[in-house]
Order: sequence, then structure tokens, then C-alpha cells
Amino acid sequence: MDIYIPDAATQKAHAEEAIAAIRSRTPSKPDVALILGTGLGRLARRIHVDDAIEYGELPHFPVSTAESHQGRLLFGTLEGVPVVAMQGRMHVYEGYSAREVTFPIRVLRLLGAQALCISTACGGMNPLFRRGDLMLLTDHINLQGVNPLVGPNVDAWGPRFPDMSEPYDVGLCKAALKVAMDMNIRLERGVYVSVVGPCLETKAEYRFLRNIGADVVGMSTVPEVIVARHMGMRVMAIGIITDECFPDALGEVTLALVLAAAQEAEPKLTKVMSGVVRAIREGA
Repeated sequence: MDIYIPDAATQKAHAEEAIAAIRSRTPSKPDVALILGTGLGRLARRIHVDDAIEYGELPHFPVSTAESHQGRLLFGTLEGVPVVAMQGRMHVYEGYSAREVTFPIRVLRLLGAQALCISTACGGMNPLFRRGDLMLLTDHINLQGVNPLVGPNVDAWGPRFPDMSEPYDVGLCKAALKVAMDMNIRLERGVYVSVVGPCLETKAEYRFLRNIGADVVGMSTVPEVIVARHMGMRVMAIGIITDECFPDALGEVTLALVLAAAQEAEPKLTKVMSGVVRAIREGA
């Protein structure tokens, strides 16, 4: 199937149309953007929301179809910082291109967001990790077979060949680790591998992914990080380990179990993410 890739002028026009629609609804100028992943809605309740806009009300915005992803932008403040939160994200497995999945990140950056803080649900393959643990992403592997930067480059947004030697901001990662330590919250560190999905992996696939250096596996996050870094945003991401993916003791996993694990770990994640936003306010 051929995927339509707009030229640079069209990409810019689409982003400008989405921004105009947002500006007609809210004067907010966010400093930090947040992505709230599967089952991770508690953080949204910590935001002092001034305006909420459904994705479907914005031109060129894809609509979330995944269960538990509400699909709207929340504008307000968190820890005294102007923020915009994506309450739900899009995935390649929903039928969107990588470029469509990351279109909202383009728009949020152009609205003024300098940093992107991501939450994501993932399966744990590191034998030292357990269901309900949090993991700070220190690096990633892209096995989705797609890249959101394929096609014409908008030079005003970023370079044709962006460097990815350090996709996750050292300062923000240090802030997350300090917040977790101060609150006595266990925060692991590791490598996230992104696959297309939507089916979960076989035992052989888990062995392969672990052997190439991944600690957790998920179906999102990497495209957003690539685009955020392309546009010069600072990025920090934390995963909730919703299931244990150990090939020799692999059990059946359902969406209900994934959502339950995410919701149980939400209070810890909310504290860490809020603390990082507070650290950004303080100059981290």
C-alpha cells in the first residue's frame, strides 16, 4: 500500500491550520508537553485545566482509536508550569503512518513547548524488572520498520539528518532519578524497543528482543521521540511495566491486565512526572 507523504509546503500548511484552530480556542502557550499513554490518566487530574480540545475537532489531527486513550488536548498548568497534555496517543498499528502519528508533536512544539515528557505502558523483559515497576528510558531501538522523518524535510523544523546519539535529555533524566529517590520510588533505567503491534510477542521474539539489548518492549514512543528531537525538544520518558515477558514463564496477557497494572502504578508515575515538571520550572 502506498503511503501519501506531503511535500514540505503542505506539511507546514497543515501544521499552521491546526495551530490556528487551537489558537481560536485557547490563548495558552505551553512550555512543556506531556503524553499520557495506556491507562495513565491520573496525571491529567493533577493538571489545572483551562481548555480541552478533542483531536477530532482539529484539522489534520489523527483520532485515537485505542481503548483507554481519550483523544484530547488538555491546556493548563502543572506545578505552576504552562503545559499541554495529550490525553491519549496514536499508534502505527491503528493504520496511521509514522508521520501522522507524530503530527501532534509538530504542532505542540510550534505552539511553544520546549520539553516533552512521555509516559508509556510496556512489557518488561529484563529479569530484574517486575510488573508495576517504573523504568526511565535511557535509549531506544526502533523496530517499527518506519520512521516519521521519511520524505521531504521541512528545514525550518529541523535538519535532514538529525543526530540521535542522546535522544533522552541528561538533565531531565537526572531530575527524574532525583525525584524518585527523594520520594523513595523505585525507578529502573533501561532500553525501550518499539515494535508495530498490535499482537504481543512470541517467546522467540522476546528472546530476540532481549538479546539485542532491550529491557522493555512497546508499540509507541520512539516515533514521537524522533520528531521531538528533530525539532530540538528536550525529551524524558518513563514506562510502566505492565507485564513480565519472560519466555520460560510466559503467561497469557489481556488488555484488562495491562490496564490494571498501569492504574496500580499510576500514583508513582504521577509523582515522578509532576516532580520533573517542577524541576523544569526550577531550571533543570
